[in-house]
Amino acid sequence: MDTVLVTGSAGGVGAWTVDALADAGREVVAVDRRTPSTGERRDDIDYVAADLTDYGETRQVVEAAAPDAVVHLAAIPHPEDHAGSRVFANNVESAYNVFDAAGAAGARIVWASSESLYGTVFADDDWLPDRLPIDEETPTEPEDPYGLSKVVGEETAAAAARRHGVAAVSLRLSWVTYPGDERRREARETFDPATADPSGNCWSSVDVRDVVAAIEAAMDPDASVEGHEAVLIVAAENFLGRDTAATIEAVHGDLPAECDLDGDESVFDCSKAERLLGWEPTYSWREGVADSR
Repeated sequence: MDTVLVTGSAGGVGAWTVDALADAGREVVAVDRRTPSTGERRDDIDYVAADLTDYGETRQVVEAAAPDAVVHLAAIPHPEDHAGSRVFANNVESAYNVFDAAGAAGARIVWASSESLYGTVFADDDWLPDRLPIDEETPTEPEDPYGLSKVVGEETAAAAARRHGVAAVSLRLSWVTYPGDERRREARETFDPATADPSGNCWSSVDVRDVVAAIEAAMDPDASVEGHEAVLIVAAENFLGRDTAATIEAVHGDLPAECDLDGDESVFDCSKAERLLGWEPTYSWREGVADSR
């Protein structure tokens, strides 16, 4: 039975991930700043409290678990409610500590990067890349501390892979949504291109169940990954149900000179994830809108 250590286990994606891995029969070590109360714990999951910005604590937790894989989901998830210096320092320090400890333990590394590293999501001035769709070769040009922390995080994962000879996969996630979440529906029903604000990710999202599937695929030792690889993990279509290029042009007032989008498909090209991991998005906003966990 594989042992998997998951950081950020109390967060939205983390909670779904530890449940799915435990349900699949894996030994799961769930790490967060605080452990859940007795009534909220599963008997088949080991819970550990740790400050991942402390290298000593992180190394001890990883060494004690002796995991086959480490899934790093802990982070301050955006720059809007915290000082920028805190966002950057927390995310970068924890990434270094977790990746170095995981590599030293010989564990495969999977972690939550973000489409925000391209720089469009939290930019002060709205802008679009030089070409669409966006893929893993699109330049990363963040000006905000969160997107920058993800760029540094990916370089840190690559360094750990080189130093320790382990595989590391950076999952570039778009806006993660959950069954029963009404935010996409509300955004869709109130959308008016004449008054809408430009969208840094062009109305893209990804269902948490597809994120968990991507994590499981990236953890698989048979996946075609050597060293470090970054892959986009995004739903196949925008959540507005509108023609993507036409909507971007109407709201942003322009399109890149190179734009190859068909219908309502996402601006993010996830074909690399399919090639390397065998992953494709399964869930759409059109299906399971009323699902509950």
